[in-house]
Amino acid sequence: MPEGDSVYRVAAHLHEALAGQPLTSADLRVPAHATADLTGRRVLEVAPRGKHLLARFEGGLTLHTHLRMDGRWVVYRPGERWTGGPEWQIRAVLGTDRGTAVGYRLPVVELLRTADERRIVGHLGPDLLGSDWDPVEAVRRLLARPGRPVVEALLDQRNLAGIGNVYANELCFVAGVTPWTEVGELPHPDRLVERARQMLEANKLRPGHITTGDTRPGYQHWVYGRAGRPCPRCVTPVVTGRQGSPPRDRTVFWCPYCQRGPAPEVTAARPARGGAGRPPGR
Repeated sequence: MPEGDSVYRVAAHLHEALAGQPLTSADLRVPAHATADLTGRRVLEVAPRGKHLLARFEGGLTLHTHLRMDGRWVVYRPGERWTGGPEWQIRAVLGTDRGTAVGYRLPVVELLRTADERRIVGHLGPDLLGSDWDPVEAVRRLLARPGRPVVEALLDQRNLAGIGNVYANELCFVAGVTPWTEVGELPHPDRLVERARQMLEANKLRPGHITTGDTRPGYQHWVYGRAGRPCPRCVTPVVTGRQGSPPRDRTVFWCPYCQRGPAPEVTAARPARGGAGRPPGR
């Protein structure tokens, strides 16, 4: 599922292509809204809210979409061939004189009154990339259930909106705790929340979810996706495991030397010969 910074970029791309223009074509290919006619309505804005996308139209209507695992919005220039997938995977089409936005494999396509948006996004915590960002409230929500594993609490969009698996694992690393550590045991939850904000801000206009500061392929993350490879900080092999219970369990990554706290027993928990390494590119 895309992280909040990826959704932010999608919203910015859609906003640039559609905002301020009347719709010359509109097609919602889902049963609930197949007869809805948005043609002629001006697009006011396309805004992200956590991992949700909200396209607002004049007349008080909002198109709510969510990408989840496979959804994708693609903007095409006038006359350009659509290449994002077969016709039957298209769920929404919004066209203006400047271009056409085509939504492929969107699992959520919902047309509602703009005044009712709270019904679908009102449960979300402070948005890490939004105007409603409130670090004090984010920490309060994060610690409301102190016995939860920290990775689980970070992924709960009701605490702070926008974190996915990549950032949840990377934030555990920079905090020096394993993903199974109880969130109430975090030494500085306020610093972790601020670091989360910094990570998403740094990546909201570029792909890659770079957390190390090194843009080279293979060096962009501390632990995420690095199972069996040396930790960039201490060169201990990064290990992986499962957190949570099926069907909502997830793969987690951690360094058994740099991160302290509960975890399944692993091997190679000490740095390799030669001592601690250095972060990539440092």
